[in-house]
Amino acid sequence: MAAVRSSLGASRQLLIAGLKGRYSLLVSVPLMMEYQAVLLRQEHLEAGQVSAAAVEEILKAVASVAVPVRLAYLWRPMLRDPDDEMVLETAVNGAADYLCTLNTRDFAPAGQFGIAVVSPGKAWRLLEKSHEEK
Repeated sequence: MAAVRSSLGASRQLLIAGLKGRYSLLVSVPLMMEYQAVLLRQEHLEAGQVSAAAVEEILKAVASVAVPVRLAYLWRPMLRDPDDEMVLETAVNGAADYLCTLNTRDFAPAGQFGIAVVSPGKAWRLLEKSHEEK
């Protein structure tokens, strides 16, 4: 959501980098459906100054490059917000190295699965550092 609402932040840079294949995006069917439902809310369209058609194009682009994750195991409840559970489940089932979120505190249980929870700013710095080392 932050990547669509602001063109200036690390979230947007990470989305672009993911679309360019600089790292693997993981998605599940429930997560893509949630992205669509949330991003198409009028308040987010207005805040990001984007149309519903533009959001649909972004989601199609994500779906075209993302690694699909089948949710074989569910670990509920683990998080304070039930709506966040599908994010954690996608990360765990997809064997993610990182879970990038502005809500790092609420995703602390991801550490139990060896997943580092990082803010978009930190994720961007890590991606840039790994790119420099290559």
